[in-house]
Amino acid sequence: MRIKKDDKVKVISGEYKGVEGHVLKSFRKKNKLIVEKVNFIKKHQRPTQQNPSGGVIEMEAPIHVSNVQFICPKCGKLSKVKMKILDDKSRIRYCTKCGDMV
Repeated sequence: MRIKKDDKVKVISGEYKGVEGHVLKSFRKKNKLIVEKVNFIKKHQRPTQQNPSGGVIEMEAPIHVSNVQFICPKCGKLSKVKMKILDDKSRIRYCTKCGDMV
């Protein structure tokens, strides 16, 4: 998975199509991301010492990585992210539209 935490993405399919946000967390094995302000669910929470009243809270749920597209911070366009191996065997991510390192 080439999209990581703190990358800016845009949702390209589903109920939240067109919404942009930053990736809060990524689940590599499941190929899912949690994006801010996207895919809200209601969770019933039991009263605890931190939250004595309990109740229903809204939180973001994971969304599949194929439903989002990366936004390049340099050019601001929707693009794919590719990996490049340099001469010193280090790997970098780069934007396919502008070619700049991400």
